[in-house]
Amino acid sequence: MRIVVDVSPLSHPRTGVGNYIRGSLAGLAQTGHEVVAFAPASRDGRRLIEQALAGIDVERVLPALPAAHAVRTAWSRLQRPPVERFVGAFDVFHFSDWMYPAQRAGTRSTMIHDLVPLHHPEWVHSRTRRMHGVKYAHAAKTCDVIVVNSGFTGDDVARTLGFENVHVAYPGVDPVYTPDGDRADGDYVLAVGTLEPRKNLGNAIDAVRGRELRVVGGAGWGGVEARGEHVTWLGPLHDEQLARQYRGAAAVVYPSRFEGFGMPIVEAMACGVPVVASSHPSMDEASGDVAVRADPDDVEAIAGAIDDAIARRDELVPRGLEHVRRFTWEANGRAHVAAWS
Repeated sequence: MRIVVDVSPLSHPRTGVGNYIRGSLAGLAQTGHEVVAFAPASRDGRRLIEQALAGIDVERVLPALPAAHAVRTAWSRLQRPPVERFVGAFDVFHFSDWMYPAQRAGTRSTMIHDLVPLHHPEWVHSRTRRMHGVKYAHAAKTCDVIVVNSGFTGDDVARTLGFENVHVAYPGVDPVYTPDGDRADGDYVLAVGTLEPRKNLGNAIDAVRGRELRVVGGAGWGGVEARGEHVTWLGPLHDEQLARQYRGAAAVVYPSRFEGFGMPIVEAMACGVPVVASSHPSMDEASGDVAVRADPDDVEAIAGAIDDAIARRDELVPRGLEHVRRFTWEANGRAHVAAWS
């Protein structure tokens, strides 16, 4: 098969969605099919995409355009010209949240990471709310296949959008996330995530007591700040730096109110760290029966779960390492191909 994948989100600094796109491309590249990474992007955006795709053996079609976001939006609304005009014939076109141009032929597929903008519009930026809402409606009407990152999200898509042909492709854990390697110094708990309301950082700050709380993640919106006498904001980190912070942590706390999957949960486990995760069911599959769960709106419950996780470290770490063995990008690539076959 010739598979064209929209990689437009890689034109911005990577968060969870970008990491998923990069990892799934790496997995698809191992399946033996012809894979094309496609994105109209600005010159700076194209540079970021090239950096993200370094070492991944896929064809690149990355036309550089001024005002790329406006062009992608207009192209999606006008539904012309078809995407074949730029990438040639293909068997599958798999598009992102950032654009949904028309196609002449082939399987039409998209990825949905979560339906947070529909269920909790107050937790997302207004631009995200507008962009995703239109995309979800369009996908439900035009797609042959919708791929999701968890069974929870799959059930949500089927129930909320009324779409039946949904396939799960779990995220993988990058090889950099391993117990072996340098670890950061200090007595600290680690929180990972963009500074935005849904990630619930305020309750993590209030729940960590007697230790430093280190926060990794880019500045977001909604007035969320990583501040406090015991709080150190490290900003966004590269994978190697993040792995070092995971390894050195007494525990990782992830009290998000809603996720598609919850990649930091499995990344932390892969680095040999006990994890405290929100009890919201969207994180059940990432957590397995290994993470210590807590109500994200109950600060005392989160604080108790952190103490419990640290006390049970010798038990939880080997169980976590075993749990995350199932999450590989190679398996993710195979799952995508199976969805399109």
